[in-house]
Amino acid sequence: MEIFVTKQDDVTTARLVGRLDTQASQEMNSVFTELQESAGETVVLDCKEMDYISSSGLRLFLSLRKAASVKGGRVIVRDITSDIRNVFMMTGFLNLFEIE
Repeated sequence: MEIFVTKQDDVTTARLVGRLDTQASQEMNSVFTELQESAGETVVLDCKEMDYISSSGLRLFLSLRKAASVKGGRVIVRDITSDIRNVFMMTGFLNLFEIE
């Protein structure tokens, strides 16, 4: 799993590439902690190149959403694949996030 973070004005975009499985979630925890610092603005999670998300990955998304809620920011999940959309639907995450 790789995450490429860019910031333009008040929008931070994280492009997720690969599988966000349990091991990758542990490795990416620090990146998501840094994203929480921008949670008072808009954070876009670009999932176009993400192949898989585990429950550990879902927890990272959820902690980012909670931080944004506290700080008055937004988390937008963009370009999820049909497989990941199914996971979001089964777990109720479709209702928790702005999906583009």
